Amino acid sequence: MTDPARSSDGTSPAAADQDTLAPPAPTESLSSIVKAYDVRGTAGTQLSVDVARALGAAFADFLESPELIVAHDMRVSSPELSRAVIEGAVRRGAIVADAGLSSTDQMYCASGLHRAAGVMVTASHNPAPDNGLKLCLPGARPISRGTGLDEIRRGAEAYLAAAEIPERGDGRSEPLDTLPDYARTLHDLVGVPTRRPLRVVVDAANAMAGLTAPVVLGSLEQVDLIPLHFDLDGTFPNHRADPLDRETLRELQATVLREGADLGLAFDGDADRCVVVDETGTPVPPSAVTALIARREVERARAAGEERPAVVANLVSSRHVTETVLEAGGDVVRAPVGHSLIKAIMAEHDAVFGGEHSAHYYFRDFFSADSGMLAALHVLAALAETDGPLSALVAEHDPYPSSGEINSLVRDAEEALDRVREHSTSWRAAQIDELDGLTVVHWDEDLAPEDRWWFSLRSSNTEPLLRLNVEAEEGTTMARIRDEILAIARDEDDADQAGPDAGAIELPAGASGADVPSWVRSRLRCPDCGGELRDVEAALQCADCARRHPVEGGIPVLIAGRHDVPTA
Repeated sequence: MTDPARSSDGTSPAAADQDTLAPPAPTESLSSIVKAYDVRGTAGTQLSVDVARALGAAFADFLESPELIVAHDMRVSSPELSRAVIEGAVRRGAIVADAGLSSTDQMYCASGLHRAAGVMVTASHNPAPDNGLKLCLPGARPISRGTGLDEIRRGAEAYLAAAEIPERGDGRSEPLDTLPDYARTLHDLVGVPTRRPLRVVVDAANAMAGLTAPVVLGSLEQVDLIPLHFDLDGTFPNHRADPLDRETLRELQATVLREGADLGLAFDGDADRCVVVDETGTPVPPSAVTALIARREVERARAAGEERPAVVANLVSSRHVTETVLEAGGDVVRAPVGHSLIKAIMAEHDAVFGGEHSAHYYFRDFFSADSGMLAALHVLAALAETDGPLSALVAEHDPYPSSGEINSLVRDAEEALDRVREHSTSWRAAQIDELDGLTVVHWDEDLAPEDRWWFSLRSSNTEPLLRLNVEAEEGTTMARIRDEILAIARDEDDADQAGPDAGAIELPAGASGADVPSWVRSRLRCPDCGGELRDVEAALQCADCARRHPVEGGIPVLIAGRHDVPTA
């Protein structure tokens, strides 16, 4: 890195005139925005310039080494907040590399290559008014509340209370272009065979994949890249940058079908998460992607001499992930939900790969950090090694019907968990653990197929929500267990539920699935799991996950996360 221009007093120009802060109200703290693994809040109010500057200073104080990389996404508030972080860190003696526009995994890559700490200014998939900070230690090592975020929060609160950041040392900032090294690192890790051309639609959602996809994917001679919403625009003019919301996938799915593409890729706001749709426009479950990549990484590690490579999977990943890893000759380490936890467990077990149900994928050779773009390269490479479609490739990795994640708004999450915990003792063949909430496994080879199932029920870290995931060998079993657990967990007085309501709701008479024209029916699939839809009264019902989708005036209302007609 080269020395930047310096002011006459030895500080960087940005820091020279920024030595005071507007004090917050005496009762104000940052606890509401400093989450378990990152900082997240409304830009300009909860996460103001002064708050960002104080957090940058406190992070610099926390670090053992003064080197720091700061990058930001395309949100309207991000450049100003990024400058504030840099100003605060520089005042406390940090040597800051200003990486400018970046995806989060691009920042992680720079942190790993330069052995420097990192700050990414982003709110990931959150709405446009939000923003946040993702922090890491040198080598892209994670930070959580227990390993530094609380200390950094207290330091920032102290600076805000004093309305001053004292200058310390010879801090400075200078520019750093991280994109070429990032693209080169990914291409070195995963080579995509040239034996077949691939047509790939990428929906960047006007977010950071619009910067990285042309360089990483568009540079491959065997890839015909079809872009959707590559213009960087932090107002998200086309749709939210949240690919787990099935509504945001509609245009990608339609484009894949229209273009005759081999697959589609959807990235979130900071492009560290990737959702895949196959050539039919059907979303590929993240657990299937985890299993596909896990097999490749285990086989590669074994070929390099590792006896039993470890793979980390969070506890709501499909049972098939474990079966795939064991079959490939590896071992599975279960982990609670949360990226900092996954990274720490990967480091503890020297795991070659890690996957989450939220479409985050972690790679040991990528500093144990998550990268949606690296996961995409693995999917492309696996497809290029075959002659068939992606749907055939992933079919073997999605054998079990699942509920997806169902959120329930409850008055008392712990009380609801206790009710389900007590009920679970009635299943004699069940194995119960509480690694993260409550996990009940009722799956044994001695059991009949219709009696094989498992579920996870856990609390949200930030809201009075319970999150339920159910998987079974048969779809009817999955639906039965799902409905049974939801009925126990949800309070009768909680009329407003977040997520699909599995209780019995009386459907209005009139329309039915049979009213939908046959040529339309032939193209429809369940928006939640991709299963086939069958006629029921006033609705279409998925044959796999049993969710109902209303039909109104002969028009199917297929909205992910809903399976009943809403009441007035």
